[in-house]
Amino acid sequence: MKPGVKATRPAGGRPVLVVSDEVQTALARQRPVVALESTIIAHGLPRPRNLRVARELEAAVRQEGAVPATIAVLDGRPHIGLDDKQTERIAGEDGIRKLGHRDLPLAVATGASGATTVSATALLAARAGLRVFATGGLGGVHREWTAIQDESADLGLLARTRVTVVCAGVKSILDVAATLQRLETLGVAVAGYRTERFPGFYLADSGHPVDWTLRSPDDVAEVMRAQDALAGPESALVVANPVPEEEQLDPALHARVLDRALRECDARGVTGQAVTPFLLDFLVRHTEGASLEANLAAVRGNVRLAARIATAWARG
Repeated sequence: MKPGVKATRPAGGRPVLVVSDEVQTALARQRPVVALESTIIAHGLPRPRNLRVARELEAAVRQEGAVPATIAVLDGRPHIGLDDKQTERIAGEDGIRKLGHRDLPLAVATGASGATTVSATALLAARAGLRVFATGGLGGVHREWTAIQDESADLGLLARTRVTVVCAGVKSILDVAATLQRLETLGVAVAGYRTERFPGFYLADSGHPVDWTLRSPDDVAEVMRAQDALAGPESALVVANPVPEEEQLDPALHARVLDRALRECDARGVTGQAVTPFLLDFLVRHTEGASLEANLAAVRGNVRLAARIATAWARG
């Protein structure tokens, strides 16, 4: 094994989690660490901008005094923290798969390489001892759920994984009300960060309220400590951090283009897992890239907030 990594190994098996030296040292010294997903690098942005953004997000975590731990699977090994060459592979290599948590055993067993979604990142982060995770927006309950019963695996995984997820709410192409109801049913705690409204990814306000509002990273860390003290179910804490209003997608433009996207999706017979990428791509093209810029603005804010929360958590 290369110097600078630590692997966890099941009895009689090959290494499973490979933790970078930097992340391993930070955890041992109780320094703040922020987990970052890799699907935004491999599947969410065009090349070569994806690599620049990946480096920018890690730099933002460092500027806040925390250690970034971008998570991905390379050649069947889940990596907690990537070096520059590994990040370049995720950003530029053809055939990088998109891995949810259900795909991880298959990827490990077959030696596949893939970028991790929210569910896979949250699971691997928790297994490595990381508590704070930053992403763009969560998956959720899809529109017309009563007919197609399509729900993101993110929700079920967060119901049984003790991690704090800083996000800009859920993607506005989803059924936001149903997603919030589902999170409540699953017992996943949701709090707005300095807002009483649940954000809608591209939008600062999805049109739905939150029951709880937290005002500072220290407030979030106190909730995390209370989760542990109560020793309840190992569920997540969702910190919903809205994109700044001045950087959100224009709500009127969003509503107009999304309505067209949904009608086009129906007309073309797009179903199942193809719906979300179709709608997101439609929004990017028909807002002339404005939806992508709002997405990145949200991610940048979430990464910085996650680093501050991780710092407050590390203070104990």
